[in-house]
Amino acid sequence: MKFTIIREELLKPLYQVNTTLSGKPKLPILANILLKINNQILLLITTDLEIEIIAKILITENSENGSITVSARKFYDICRGLPKNSIIKIRLNNNKLIIKSNKSTFILSTLPSSDFPNLDNWNGNFKCQIAEIYLKDLIESTQFSMASNDIRYYLNGMLIEITNNEIRSITTDGHRLAFSYVNIDQNLHSHSIIIPRKSISELIRLLNDSNNMILIESNNNNIRFHINNLIFTSKLIDGQFPDYHRILSNKSNKILTACREELKKAFIRSAILSNNKFQGSKLTLNNNQLKITSNNFEDDTSEEVIEVNYPYEMLEINFNINYIIDVLNILKCKDIKCFFNNANSSIKIESAYNATSSYIIMPIRI
Repeated sequence: MKFTIIREELLKPLYQVNTTLSGKPKLPILANILLKINNQILLLITTDLEIEIIAKILITENSENGSITVSARKFYDICRGLPKNSIIKIRLNNNKLIIKSNKSTFILSTLPSSDFPNLDNWNGNFKCQIAEIYLKDLIESTQFSMASNDIRYYLNGMLIEITNNEIRSITTDGHRLAFSYVNIDQNLHSHSIIIPRKSISELIRLLNDSNNMILIESNNNNIRFHINNLIFTSKLIDGQFPDYHRILSNKSNKILTACREELKKAFIRSAILSNNKFQGSKLTLNNNQLKITSNNFEDDTSEEVIEVNYPYEMLEINFNINYIIDVLNILKCKDIKCFFNNANSSIKIESAYNATSSYIIMPIRI
């Protein structure tokens, strides 16, 4: 195996595939990166047995086909440490990877490529396409309410649901729920999968605000995203996601309309003195005003009063204030609508205009 490449052509894809590697791999070879040359296409492949990332690079100089695995961290650190625009010459000799650039030479130990596990040999029975910016927005709009290390393993991920010409993302940790959707110009049969939390966190790092189309393939066990010159593959969670339709369809008889930014600033101030354990605050709605009252175990108290549009009878309800702040940080609209029923019912928060995302938060007892 032999190839020559400019440092900048190698560094970014090398960084992208390295993000999935953990500090303590289950097997020694999982700390390695697979380098594979075939017909002047260089593949950089990493995996942790749950996620696999492949980067493709066109090699314009003469190369020799072959494959080997080498320490991903050492290989990346060496390439990053070389001067900008350096020409890097890499070859395999007697099971040692030799890296040369200018007057620098590095010789790394290797492990055979035949020992490297991969998720490559499967066929997708479902395919669709979505613009990169839409996929990024779907994930960013809902990822914050995924559960973490919940015994209900199906909550530790994101439900992706495809129905007709809609792609939806849904997450919940049992206390709150986030829902978002985009329309796509494809009429697809119904399909739903649950992508693990870690995979979502790694996938979002690879996405940009571009209109490039991303091909998505999946089967019963895996999902794959073709993102420009990257292929991101993840195992799926096998489980039954909660019926979110029932939660979203609850009718509300009271609607509050307010400026999102003003609300957010008031809630952030109120959070300073809210109970550290539960982050609970009392919301009192009456006469087109919202009063936010917070206190803690040290007997500190805060009160915020905001003018809102709320022409209904008085309502008092308690919420985890950080959950509301999370939603107000995600929404980018000028005004929002909050839908209420009573003190024991959840609140639904949406943009006041053309809402494509909905957020449900359960009340708490203080």
